[in-house]
Amino acid sequence: MKKIRLIVFWFTLSGSVIWIALILLAPYLKVRYPILSGLIYASFSPVCHQIPSRCFYLFGFPLAVCSRCLGIYFGFFTGVLAYPIIRGVSESALPNTRTFLFFSAPIVLDTIGNFWGLWSTSLWFRFFFGLSWGIILPYYFITGLIELFIHLKNMKKRSLTFPCFEQSKKIK
Repeated sequence: MKKIRLIVFWFTLSGSVIWIALILLAPYLKVRYPILSGLIYASFSPVCHQIPSRCFYLFGFPLAVCSRCLGIYFGFFTGVLAYPIIRGVSESALPNTRTFLFFSAPIVLDTIGNFWGLWSTSLWFRFFFGLSWGIILPYYFITGLIELFIHLKNMKKRSLTFPCFEQSKKIK
């Protein structure tokens, strides 16, 4: 079981690094390799509105995601790094509901306030609200993947030792 937990952790950490690298790479590639840059921007368009006025800029071009999404992804990366320190790789339990609500409240309130036109949040506040929410997400993502792989492994073991399969082999 510990092997599964370590594989899921390293897979998640690697994926998070690649995801952030692509976000930062898109504006850099805009002048040198515009087709590749366009592909990266297009890849992120299903997960972010990419409104230029809500994006940070690098090399004179907007990042591949808005400031809030960037905060979520950096928060996710930070949460993955903190996961083995806080949770340990040998344990996989979900955080309690109060913890989830504590980390989620800032982004929910900010999003509702912006949507209803009560205020307009700066890029940096959007980033930090996203960051606060992103930090909690790996504790659900990693735990869910671990539980999925353990479940699949147990199902495989059961199907190999299920009595009706043994009888069908004898009949042939």
